[in-house]
Amino acid sequence: MSKEKKTENYQLLLAQTKALFADENNALANLSNASALLKAALPNSVFAGFYLFDGQQLILGPFQGGVSCVRIELGKGVCGEAAQKEQTIIVGDVASYANYISCDAAAKSEIVLPMVEKGKLVGVLDLDSALIDDYDAVDQSYLETFVSLLLERTDWDFKMFGVDK
Repeated sequence: MSKEKKTENYQLLLAQTKALFADENNALANLSNASALLKAALPNSVFAGFYLFDGQQLILGPFQGGVSCVRIELGKGVCGEAAQKEQTIIVGDVASYANYISCDAAAKSEIVLPMVEKGKLVGVLDLDSALIDDYDAVDQSYLETFVSLLLERTDWDFKMFGVDK
């Protein structure tokens, strides 16, 4: 996909995101709709979802895709690494990434974005693609904006996730 087309798709995604979250702030509802929106907007996705931080580890949250890993320790795999470092990680070819945890053989590349609210780790957004090198700086920029919108428009009742923050 050309950068122009990718940018156009992400601009539409952000407009849809703003509308979707305009009148809803429930975390479970927003995460569920966010994963569905991302899966539909990113045609090469095999997984679009969230892992939520319970104070100890990441636990599978709302997602679209096949059966996935349920618990991930901080520092383990791309999700655990992004959560621990609190920085976005792009892996062009998961087969060559030493710290990769395989949950779905169809995944060829991955981008994971940390979700930090008021200085506290909430979780990560995890996207896997069926194509090698599917994610780049354009994806990172727009997806970081997406995560910011999600964080600001959602009421993070951490007790709902079993965490007293």
